[in-house]
Amino acid sequence: MKKTLSIVFRIVVSVIVVFVLLLIMLFISEYKPKDVEPVEVTEGATRTVSAGDDITILTWNVGYGALGDNADFFMDGGSGVYTASKSRIEENLSGILEGIKENNADIVMLQEVDVNSMRTFGANEKNYFATNIDSADSSFGYNYRCLFVPYPIPPFGLINSGIMTLSNYEIEEANRYQLPCPFTWPTRAVNLKRCVVLNRLPIEGTDKELVIVNLHLEAYDSGEGKIEQTKLLKKILDAEADKGNYVIAGGDFNQSFSDVDFSNYPTYDGMWQPGIIDESDFAGWNLLMDESVPSCRSLDKAYEGADKENFQYYIIDGFIISENVEIKEFETVDYDFVNSDHNPVVVTVSLE
Repeated sequence: MKKTLSIVFRIVVSVIVVFVLLLIMLFISEYKPKDVEPVEVTEGATRTVSAGDDITILTWNVGYGALGDNADFFMDGGSGVYTASKSRIEENLSGILEGIKENNADIVMLQEVDVNSMRTFGANEKNYFATNIDSADSSFGYNYRCLFVPYPIPPFGLINSGIMTLSNYEIEEANRYQLPCPFTWPTRAVNLKRCVVLNRLPIEGTDKELVIVNLHLEAYDSGEGKIEQTKLLKKILDAEADKGNYVIAGGDFNQSFSDVDFSNYPTYDGMWQPGIIDESDFAGWNLLMDESVPSCRSLDKAYEGADKENFQYYIIDGFIISENVEIKEFETVDYDFVNSDHNPVVVTVSLE
């Protein structure tokens, strides 16, 4: 009996020690970005923006290359953690790149781009897109950096991920703006540190700028995080518009705009619920989401082979655009969620 109790005691002590060491490691290594910090711009573009140019802009949450139509994900009610093999990730990235090129976008805004993460087998997706999209400047801002995410089973482990902007026009400067984090420690230490990356593009013959804001707002909070992040986003956008700049913000809002008609894609009971952005809070801005095609699908189960007529879809990706920008075309491109759980959204504009 004494020997058994001794063994149990040692096991319990060992577990406690490991847990304490894990907390210490998370505390020391927690990603703590400044409120505003510069982002490196990698040069490759050969053009500058001119007033009157038709500019095509694409935004796409690429699901870190691992959320194709085969995937389900535990945070959405599925069971998957490592949702794709290395070869499937390579296949997804290739399909996403093909979709980007097919839409012939001048500016590309991507979300959930991994760099040396366990969930994507160490793939450098940032370099993949930078290398394979010709004649582009690029910026990249981390919004998820954790040395070891200890949940679920198997654990996520090391994660480095962020939002990336690629432009065939010269990017003069890029800055990362930290958004409010709704989580407390220690949950905060293993969670995303959401941000926007603001890219400044000079306009030929004027001191005004085309300001491209790449964003990915909160997903799995109780609602107050989305609200606070949206308030700061508006403050950032208003400050640029007040300067007379041309401002285009795009990405995954994890919210729908209040005038979006959900009748074709209702949210079912028990499923993840997106937030709502009240369009009246953005008076003087153009808010664009395409009602005809869903921009996102649920990950509670795999899409391949599922009943697609009754699947859970969302409209949460789009653009907020200042009034001095003329909107010429706008659509969500239906790629049937083969390579990502999101579809790309594309807008063509001209600077008035």
